[in-house]
Amino acid sequence: MILQRTKYQLIQTALTHFSALGLIGARQIGKTTLALELAKQVPSIYLDLENPQDSAKLSDPISYFDLHQDKLIILDEIQTKPDIFRILRGVIDKQRRAGHKFGQFLILGSASVELLRQSSESLAGRIRYIELAPLNAQEIINTPYTMQQLWLCGGFPDSLLAPSAAASLAWRQAFIKTYLERDIPQLGPRIPSETLRRFWIMLAHCHGGLVNAAKLAGNLGVSGQTITRYIDLFVDLFLIRRLQPWHSNVKKRVIRSPKIYVRDSGILHALLNIHSQDDLITNPILGTSWEGFVIDNIASVLPEQADLFFYRTVVGAEIDLLIKHPDGRLIAIEMKCTSSPQLSRGFFEACDDLQVTDRYVVYPGNEKYPLRDNVMVISLLDMLDVIKS
Repeated sequence: MILQRTKYQLIQTALTHFSALGLIGARQIGKTTLALELAKQVPSIYLDLENPQDSAKLSDPISYFDLHQDKLIILDEIQTKPDIFRILRGVIDKQRRAGHKFGQFLILGSASVELLRQSSESLAGRIRYIELAPLNAQEIINTPYTMQQLWLCGGFPDSLLAPSAAASLAWRQAFIKTYLERDIPQLGPRIPSETLRRFWIMLAHCHGGLVNAAKLAGNLGVSGQTITRYIDLFVDLFLIRRLQPWHSNVKKRVIRSPKIYVRDSGILHALLNIHSQDDLITNPILGTSWEGFVIDNIASVLPEQADLFFYRTVVGAEIDLLIKHPDGRLIAIEMKCTSSPQLSRGFFEACDDLQVTDRYVVYPGNEKYPLRDNVMVISLLDMLDVIKS
């Protein structure tokens, strides 16, 4: 089953404005499927750079690109061949002079830090990056899949589309194993896979909480600097979200440590051995799992120029998610996994601190209704519409 991705049109349009487009995101998130759908619209050629046969075709990349200069060239898993960026710059500039301006290369990659480091030096002004996130709630409308299934199994297509909950869990466990034993070592760090597994599970238990590098370091038997390096690695692989605190233009004493989230709810649940909806409902992680799920969905539809934060003062004023929207709005969002959400005084104090007028509570229900002080209780789907508008 091919699901329509909300960023399809954005990517299609971006190809008409840039010589190269970088589509980045975690492995198995659907980048290749989306790229091949785009390839059906124009003459194109696809190379998987992890495939030795495809990689061998680029033994003389300049000649190969010249041979196919009238086609969209899709280069998958580009981080395995980083030297290609330097060559792409010359090829793009040559083809620009010949009148071929846009839509020459679609580059797919699973490691943002590698891509950005290479392209910032070689392709500045020639490439645009778009991140493909896990499937969101809008992308399963008019499909057999429910919001509860998406929350439990996560947004990786192979996990959600698995024929059973057991098959979905097995896929996610294999995904975790592959990242630990193959994908991370390919990027250079020589870290024992069992150490990384323990660390990933620790982060899952810290999901939605403040980063405490010293505590994590003590539990893992490494230094605080090593913990920071591990977190950086997981962030760059799109596996962890580091949500920064809002601290500008505030006179109050605020928390300055970031919060940490496992980026996909299905991977979070697999790390914590949550197999079913019943397991999830009875697990202490329920509330923060819903929180991370909502944040993932919101982040997947926000304009690229938007910024995400949380806000917390030392005396308890707090906003779960604060969005600085490019249209100028400052949007405060609380996530409550209950049919009758209530807000603490700290939320209203935080909104007053920052003079936030757009105030929402996202809950698992479908009705939309107001609470006091201009707060609107809203479903996740309705919230996504608000964010996009």
